[in-house]
Amino acid sequence: MPRLVDTTIRVLSQEPLAGLMPTADLLRLAELLDGAGFAYLEVSGGGVFDNAVRRGVESPWERIRALKARTSTPLALALRGRFLVGSRPVGRDFARRFVASAAQSGIGVFRLHDPLNDVDNLREAAEAIVASKSEFEAGLLYGSGRHEALVDAARRLPELGAARLLLNDPAALLQPHRASELVAELREVSGLPVGLYAQGAGGNALAAAIEAARAGADVIAATVYPVALTMHRVSAEAAAQALSGLGLSPGIDMDKLWAAADLVDEHIGDEPVAPLAPRIAVRAAQQKLPVGLVAALDQQLRSQAAGDRLDEVLDEVIKVRDEVGSPPLAAPIGQIVATQALINVLTANRYSTMVDELRELVEGRFGRTPGPIDAGLRRAVERRTEESALAEEDPVELDEIREEAAGLASSEEELLLLALFGEEAEALLRSIRERSGGDESLAARGVDRARAEKIRDLVRIVQETGIGEITIEEDGMRVSVRRQSEQGAPPIVATPQPPPDAEPGTAGPRDDALVRVESPMVGTFYRAPSPDASPFVQEGDAVAPGQTLCILEAMKLMNEVKAEIEAVVRAIHVGNAEPVEYGELLFELEPVAGPPVL
Repeated sequence: MPRLVDTTIRVLSQEPLAGLMPTADLLRLAELLDGAGFAYLEVSGGGVFDNAVRRGVESPWERIRALKARTSTPLALALRGRFLVGSRPVGRDFARRFVASAAQSGIGVFRLHDPLNDVDNLREAAEAIVASKSEFEAGLLYGSGRHEALVDAARRLPELGAARLLLNDPAALLQPHRASELVAELREVSGLPVGLYAQGAGGNALAAAIEAARAGADVIAATVYPVALTMHRVSAEAAAQALSGLGLSPGIDMDKLWAAADLVDEHIGDEPVAPLAPRIAVRAAQQKLPVGLVAALDQQLRSQAAGDRLDEVLDEVIKVRDEVGSPPLAAPIGQIVATQALINVLTANRYSTMVDELRELVEGRFGRTPGPIDAGLRRAVERRTEESALAEEDPVELDEIREEAAGLASSEEELLLLALFGEEAEALLRSIRERSGGDESLAARGVDRARAEKIRDLVRIVQETGIGEITIEEDGMRVSVRRQSEQGAPPIVATPQPPPDAEPGTAGPRDDALVRVESPMVGTFYRAPSPDASPFVQEGDAVAPGQTLCILEAMKLMNEVKAEIEAVVRAIHVGNAEPVEYGELLFELEPVAGPPVL
């Protein structure tokens, strides 16, 4: 009989639902799901780690341990091959230490897939999972259009020690009849049990799940009803009842499942508009693209009053995907392809600006793509790599990071967060350090443990909900927790100044002699590679063609803006870490005449 796997906690802990349900209620939800009869509860993954770090409220490791303390059902973590939960590939030692930390925190099942379906990219993390004596579920992504590549990958999974093959359909492309056929075929070629992770609007995911179960799938991923409706997933309630009617009962306690749905409904049931609008779902289904990716592109376009160009960008996504070897559009490959498509459309010149990660994908640094790379694109990447001298990054060395992060990372797991997320993890770790310091100060003031815990709960409420102030009075003790106002520094706008020896009234170079460098995308402007590093350029600096002027962050990707001419930087018009719009003026450069001809 098939069993159901619950993904509710993971989906509620990542965008776009993250933060709607307080941690206390999420833990209550885990207790309800724990007794409902699921094979395991998938509680974390790349999106959860990324969101936890960005919000800076609590460690994703703390969340896993808190869930483990309240459940007996095995907990699962989804990993992206060599990327683990980040956006950059890591090495063997890093994977081993990450998996060991996850297992120690309470993870008993690892769902491991590679964004390119390159089995070789699974090997290092798979070895670490097997060594930790955890259950290894090997995922294959449906959606590359390369059936033979999918089957060939399935044949190779048993050699990695996988206990099960999970067919994952992130773009809602799997039709019910194909689900039935593939489950049978993949089970035959791999010799492994096969499960299904599917999503899609219009009931397609549920139909695919039912057909997969009838073909012998032994696990089906699902989520409670309110989340299923909002995020177009398989409803656990509907799946359990449908399978029971077919004589394939998954053994689910429906009363506990409906109680869990009621609890979730308290927090997301009154949302006036679903996080994924029907218009977005229709476009995603029509173009056969992941709905989350379409929503992110729509948001980017609307932020610059270009929402009417969504169809144009989606067509370009399909073209770019074909040119880079037809990879499934799961994270982080989907974000890379989508960002490049967005730039291609907005610049009206395909690949005139190229995302660095796309170059690395074409060069094979992320693994082997299911299909061939377009020859013209490959030549363009080779030329640009020669011009920019794009160097391959050295593997992350945790011991070096430990020395640099002295006093900030106090454990192996915090060191891993720093290595995976860099500066973004620093704010979270500082928050954790401050909370630790707060415990000491409370004790020093004579506050007993129980009351100290209540005070910490109040602080957490203020952090998570955005409430300005909260006060409680109990047993003669009055406690107020107030959010401190966030007053950032005024924006820095640099303007060109006349040279020291200029005559009064002279204003330096003429405006018509300056070259404008405008933003090729919507994003966040960074003057330096890190907060502690020197800016790439200052006003008055001479720059050469190909020299980096700044970094723009868009859709979680860092994109370098480089000088195209030999020039002097006369003005910097944007302050560090400020948001910029497409076409916004970033720099003004004064061209420098070349050396005299001898």
